[in-house]
Amino acid sequence: MNCIESREVILGATVSNPRGGSPEQPHKLRIRPVLRKGELFYQEERYVGTKVYHQNLRPGALVERLVDVMTADFGQLELETQRSRVTVLVSKKGKVTLRERAKTAQGSAPDFSHDRQKQYILPQDVPVPFLVELGVQTAEGKVVKAKYDKFRQINRYLEFVRDILVYLPRENGRPLRIIDFGCGKSYLTFALYYYLKVMNQYDICVIGLDLKKDVIENCQALADKFGYDGLKFQVGDIGSYQGDTEEVDMVVTLHACDTATDHALAKAVKWNARVILSVPCCQHELNRQISCSALEPVLKYGLIRERMAALITDAVRANLLEEYGYDTQILEFIDMEHTPKNILIRAVRKKHMKYRAGTKEQGALQQLEALLQIDPTLRELLKEVELFR
Repeated sequence: MNCIESREVILGATVSNPRGGSPEQPHKLRIRPVLRKGELFYQEERYVGTKVYHQNLRPGALVERLVDVMTADFGQLELETQRSRVTVLVSKKGKVTLRERAKTAQGSAPDFSHDRQKQYILPQDVPVPFLVELGVQTAEGKVVKAKYDKFRQINRYLEFVRDILVYLPRENGRPLRIIDFGCGKSYLTFALYYYLKVMNQYDICVIGLDLKKDVIENCQALADKFGYDGLKFQVGDIGSYQGDTEEVDMVVTLHACDTATDHALAKAVKWNARVILSVPCCQHELNRQISCSALEPVLKYGLIRERMAALITDAVRANLLEEYGYDTQILEFIDMEHTPKNILIRAVRKKHMKYRAGTKEQGALQQLEALLQIDPTLRELLKEVELFR
């Protein structure tokens, strides 16, 4: 923390990428300054499972708190002061990487009020062209009351994107290539493009893919209207999609139904994509397969069976991605249809993580598959990928 002068006020901090797997361990910390009776404190929001805990820290204790959590529990810190933005990364071997970017201009005085309006990545009261066109905002930038949940959910998605920016290099010798499988009406595809291209000046090419021709035509017309030259939409199926995909930096798959998610994940691994963001949907495959006499008292209830099968499906997917060199997390995501399907799989390819065939971790996963008598599609698809490596 020597890069932060003691007289500087920290405007906000996010601590993420937990290094432990305990359910009691926080998976994220958010810190912001607040004034209480005229005195400056830092409010810490600690996310544990689906619960949020708060505590207030005095300024003198904040840096020590950040050092403690980064040393023991977390791998990534994003911190903002009035003068700069700082990123701290800690590898599994304890190597620390620090990046500091000076701000180009000083903004207005920070608001430390305890009940201040939440600060979104896409700010309220500032019109964003595609959000106005899609009916989320008025022409003046006001969020339409009936669409406020949509606005909040779009910003939640962009928070996940913000967390992986450090893995998307700007100077790549070519545009960053992103493929969004099953883009649908593309609220999030447009948000992704706008955030990376317009707000952060990334040189990118984003391809949105969906089976519905009329939806794709409408999305492409909207991209053309706003001059989003790096955003293209195509009609196509995830399983059969080929395209000019020798180099893909990021694969997104949001609400791809059942094994369509597996096909998208397998293609991402085949292309050695740096980042994968996946929100699975309608996991029916293992629900049909799962059979275990020891769990029969639980599995005989249809609703419980369905939910267990969905959770097991995503846990198996995450483990398989780890076998193929990805640092993988399962995170809570606010779903666009307000259903319980709110899990996001975030995977980042790490050069130090090699394919772990025959290791203890892979053996444990295979034992689980044998116990439950399941044969997940993703494993078979990844075997085919291995043949081409």
